[in-house]
Amino acid sequence: MPRLFIAISLPLLVTSLLLLAGCASRPTVVRGELRGPLVWEGEVRISGDVVLGEGSDLVIRPGTTVLFLDPAPGEDRLSEHPNFPGSELIVRGHLRAEGTASSPITFRHAETSAPAGSWGGINLEKSPGATFRHCRFTQADSALHSQESRALVEQSLFEGNRVGVRFHSSAMRIAHNLFRENGTAIRFHFGAPSILANRLEGNGKGFFITSHPEDYLIEGNSVTGSREYSVVLGEEVPEDVDLAGNYWGSVDPAVIEEGFFDGRREGHLGRVRYRPFVLSPIAEAGPTWNR
Repeated sequence: MPRLFIAISLPLLVTSLLLLAGCASRPTVVRGELRGPLVWEGEVRISGDVVLGEGSDLVIRPGTTVLFLDPAPGEDRLSEHPNFPGSELIVRGHLRAEGTASSPITFRHAETSAPAGSWGGINLEKSPGATFRHCRFTQADSALHSQESRALVEQSLFEGNRVGVRFHSSAMRIAHNLFRENGTAIRFHFGAPSILANRLEGNGKGFFITSHPEDYLIEGNSVTGSREYSVVLGEEVPEDVDLAGNYWGSVDPAVIEEGFFDGRREGHLGRVRYRPFVLSPIAEAGPTWNR
């Protein structure tokens, strides 16, 4: 199983496209297509479908809040799958969003009381490299959606989204994150993911694997309190799926299996192979800064 290492070299040149919200008297509002080296800081507001073009680099500094507004008429140009209704950030270049434990980066809707699905998501489209550390994502349709991209997601919180992380045909490393109270925590097909040492708590579905998973490593995760199922296998998963080495909130195999929608319920599906399983909560699972 290959491991994912992402090195992003970002020019320090300040151009006319440099967006420093902290340098303005009011928040920056971003629209349309962005190019060049970019830096976001302070409060940045996204209106409609904003595209970070190929070859561009975006750095989001610690403590930044990225707010997604309701699109103005004509701004939500891309709303059908693989895009989503509402404002979204579409990334075709490099993106580096690295907060700190004391200054995380926040991605949310402009209204704090807005429900899940109030903005589209961060949509990686053939991005050569995206990094997210110490980030908070809430109120999105699919908070982070990756298509044929490379991404590293660590030490982050996904809470109150329809889907936390969703991807296909992507090289993903998803480690030491907390997925809490989402409709689905992690949904994917194909791809080459390493999904390690995460906490999935109180989601509708923990893992939703929709089609032929490939080259995956999913272990050391704690999956508890799922409202529907801990794992769902979709119609295009006739093969067994190896999910050994995770904690499922119980030591009783009958209870654990009750949380799987797989070949135990529908004969044409594969089965979740979960043995050997971890017998007690995994202390190192989840982020170290947000427990």
